[in-house]
Amino acid sequence: MSTTPATAFVRREDAPILPPPPGSAGLGGWLRRNLFSGIGSTLLTLLLGAALALIAWAIIDWALLRAVWTGQDRDACAVEGAGACWPFVWAKFPQWLFGFYPVEERWRPALVFLLGAGGLIPMLMPAAPWKLWNALFLILAFPVIALILLSGGNFAVGWGGYAAVIILALLAGGLLPLFLQGLEQGIKSNRLALILALIALAPVFLWLLAESFAALSGLLALFGLELLEPVSRALLSLRDRVNDHAALPYAQALMIALAAIITLAGLLREGAQVRGLVAGWLVASAVAIVILLLLDIDFGLIPVETSNWGGLLVTLVVSVTGIAASLPLGILLALGRRSEMPVVRWFSVAFIEIWRGVPLITVLFMASVMLPLFLPDGVTMDKLLRALIGITLFSSAYMAEVVRGGLQAIGKGQFEGAMALGLSWWQMMWKIVLPQALKISIPNIVGTFIGLFKDTTLVLIVGIFDLLGMINAGTQDAKWAAEQTGNTGYFVAAVIFWAFCFGMSRYAMFTERRLGAGTRR
Repeated sequence: MSTTPATAFVRREDAPILPPPPGSAGLGGWLRRNLFSGIGSTLLTLLLGAALALIAWAIIDWALLRAVWTGQDRDACAVEGAGACWPFVWAKFPQWLFGFYPVEERWRPALVFLLGAGGLIPMLMPAAPWKLWNALFLILAFPVIALILLSGGNFAVGWGGYAAVIILALLAGGLLPLFLQGLEQGIKSNRLALILALIALAPVFLWLLAESFAALSGLLALFGLELLEPVSRALLSLRDRVNDHAALPYAQALMIALAAIITLAGLLREGAQVRGLVAGWLVASAVAIVILLLLDIDFGLIPVETSNWGGLLVTLVVSVTGIAASLPLGILLALGRRSEMPVVRWFSVAFIEIWRGVPLITVLFMASVMLPLFLPDGVTMDKLLRALIGITLFSSAYMAEVVRGGLQAIGKGQFEGAMALGLSWWQMMWKIVLPQALKISIPNIVGTFIGLFKDTTLVLIVGIFDLLGMINAGTQDAKWAAEQTGNTGYFVAAVIFWAFCFGMSRYAMFTERRLGAGTRR
């Protein structure tokens, strides 16, 4: 009988940890995998690297080595072979930041910049505390503070402004719940409230009809056709008689208040969820009244017209307002386009297709030149405000399609699972569908934001001097009229725009990695 010991097939200790193969780890491994993985990749890397090196050297040579760093006027830069004219930048940079804002009041936009950065930076940090209060500051407090500081406040809102906000709040409380609970079901259960609200809005519809006929009649008159002239005169006369009646505002407020009371009283009987909706409506109405009170207070600041704003200040005002307002409007339009209610769907489709079919430059021209022609006599609107409204509506149409793409990427099972849990339509959208759709749409949303930020330069065409407009104005200064001043100014503008756009892009990539967007587990 053999006494040879049996061979052991089970390892009794851990295998030794071996180093990775040479050239597969560290910087050398990354270069081998990404830049020098083959002959073609190596040649392409060398060619592109040489081209980038030449471009980088040309920029460094022009911007640093041959640059002019000191001087008081164009003579310092009007030198043969001179590079960038940095004295021009030092002299004009405050104007590029604040435009024609009064020098002694520039602390106000500087404070707005600091408050905006102080609220935005913690909001972008996932680990920062007090997120809710930070968000409330950025959404509610900061816009009011910025408006008061930049314009001077003291808008003299008056009782008419407060009455308008109260009427709008009552109207929202009376009509919005009809759509939240389904238009058809809402009309059946709140028919009296809807009738009262429509009667209260009849003068508004009459005003719109009269103005539309007047505009159409004037357009036909240009071609020698006066077919609508009698109808237009009759409607304008009826509009003036109705709107000039002293008791009209009181009657409208009374009917809208009754409509709101009837609707809200019916909603309060439907459960705690609807009572939460009513409470939110009451809080929003109270916040609107508080904002009007703040705008009505005289803080002793010197008024500064928006025509004196300019530079990076206008660029940030236009872009931030457009970005902040277009996202919620785009979400509502995307949901409306997918709605089963025909009126809501048709309105959303018409809005999106009309605004997406018109170039932004045309929208700005319409807002700056044509819109005042359609306003009633004596009614004016600030040029910057008109541009903000046009850009916001234009961007919201594109944002709606981006969000709709995210909604269509959500599987049908998500909707069925939410309905199986007994969630209402709004709960399903708010808690289940929209978070997934927005996560999927992060790259496209940020791409739209970047495009909007760059498109703000178009406001120069309608006489609003943004950053690029102020640089153009600086190059026309005879004191600095030299060959390199314009090149230096545009180089600085390119660097500033690149910094903002690159920052948005990198933060979007960070958010995607943190949320795991684009991955399947």
